[in-house]
Amino acid sequence: MPKIPTHLAQVNDRIASALSACGRPADGARLLAVSKTKPASDIREAYLAGQRCFGENYLQEALEKQQQLKDLTIEWHFIGPVQSNKTRAIAENFDWVHSVDRAKIAVRLNDQRPQQLPPINLCLQVNVDSEPTKSGVLLDDLDDLLESLSDLPHICVRGFMAIPAPRDDFEQQQQALLPLANTLKRLQSNPEIRRHHPHLDTLSMGMSGDLEAAIAAGSTLVRIGTDIFGKRPTPP
Repeated sequence: MPKIPTHLAQVNDRIASALSACGRPADGARLLAVSKTKPASDIREAYLAGQRCFGENYLQEALEKQQQLKDLTIEWHFIGPVQSNKTRAIAENFDWVHSVDRAKIAVRLNDQRPQQLPPINLCLQVNVDSEPTKSGVLLDDLDDLLESLSDLPHICVRGFMAIPAPRDDFEQQQQALLPLANTLKRLQSNPEIRRHHPHLDTLSMGMSGDLEAAIAAGSTLVRIGTDIFGKRPTPP
């Protein structure tokens, strides 16, 4: 069996086992295949094996692959840093954005989203470890950011994304993500928040090294790259 379909099946088995282990429904979390630096042919191979959602970090690379794969019905997620000069191309070509941490970027995506397309789905990136060198809104500032995005008709805030500092211990990995999961539950129970953001349902958390802990903490979308496509080339 070719490597990518085999690896894809192994990752999906891990997700299923992790969901079962913590008593969550079998459809409680889905897989985002992170295809950055990988050729369009690898994405096509994963697509033919059943994968539909792919995440890209680098805009120009992603746009080129989208052209090569336009015959496929792919759900494209942008998961890299969003700079102001990239928002129009992202708004025009992606279904989801996972890395919004400022109202300015959300407003630009809203204003530049083509009218004929459905609202673009946003995950607000949260700096769960309060690391000064890492992108993301602080957990204490999340409510204010969410409130500032209440009247933007061409975006749909779906939830939150986190990239915690690496931890080797399962319990530590889970504990790092639980505050964000608890924040989502709190906001979902707030009638005013639900009125403005009725589709708040997503936690984009977990990668190859902490997939199981992230699902135990409540992740609904895990981002896996190397375990599907193999190691990425070392930058020069």
